[in-house]
Amino acid sequence: MKPVDWFTQVLEVAAALAAAPLFQGWVNQCRAWLQNRRAPPLLQTYRGLRKLFHKDAVIALHASPLFRAAPYVVFSAMLAAAAIIPSMGTRLPFSAAADAIALVGLFATARVFLSLAAMDIGTPFGTLGARREMMVGFLAEPALLMVVFVTALISATTSLPVMSERMATQSLALSPSLAFTAVAFTMVLLAENGRIPIDNPATHLELTMIHEAMLLEYSARHLALMEWSAALKLFNYACIGFALFIPWGPAMGGAGPFALSAAIPALALKLAAAGGALALIETLSAKLRVFRAPEFLATAFLFAVLGLLVHLLLGA
Repeated sequence: MKPVDWFTQVLEVAAALAAAPLFQGWVNQCRAWLQNRRAPPLLQTYRGLRKLFHKDAVIALHASPLFRAAPYVVFSAMLAAAAIIPSMGTRLPFSAAADAIALVGLFATARVFLSLAAMDIGTPFGTLGARREMMVGFLAEPALLMVVFVTALISATTSLPVMSERMATQSLALSPSLAFTAVAFTMVLLAENGRIPIDNPATHLELTMIHEAMLLEYSARHLALMEWSAALKLFNYACIGFALFIPWGPAMGGAGPFALSAAIPALALKLAAAGGALALIETLSAKLRVFRAPEFLATAFLFAVLGLLVHLLLGA
């Protein structure tokens, strides 16, 4: 590996840490503008994290070590995922240790620890949120894996950087299989990140919330790490979508510093467009009832299967 490859790796991880809260704040701003409300400041997420890191943690009396360790495990899993997703370059030293299927496993690991920590205290809302989260994950992971399988068949690899390179070198043409798969991935992104129509990140209604219900017992630095992890997860999913369906922009292969410097504004433009599109989808959608979530995710799985069949039978 060349020094520029290690520099790209460090830059990607640092950019994920810094840009994830900013991306979340941009989505919140766009959503407020579309709903004709006064938008919160773009840096509001940073201010919230800073305030939480300066507070003293309050932990339940019967909390086990798992409850204390879960925020660090979830944050580490999201950070490891950011290290193997080609957001700015495809020559990443850490990507050789994991492929796209292992990336799905990192997301599942974070979900398991988050759910176990929510049930650790024994509060009814934490247990309720954990059960709903596991139900959503149980249905979303097959759809996400099917998305990975379709793109892996097209690119003949499961390595995400290589998939991105081969997708970028294909001729620019309408691909029905990729179109169906992109729709499935968008639906999985909404479900996995607790966005409307599956969940509303801005609500604290006990009967409807999922992700927020699992964080009610956390405070101070633990809550900050959980909130930062949620922002990182949304950022990671957006970058996975870019790598698979909009792969143009990152420095390919052994490209030099000039290509890497051009990849930074390209990523910023794609994040800005994705944030606006995500806010538009949430504004035009209505919150589904909890028991309608399986139908939503089953539709995502069927879209991914349809993309697979179109690719196998028609080669398109």
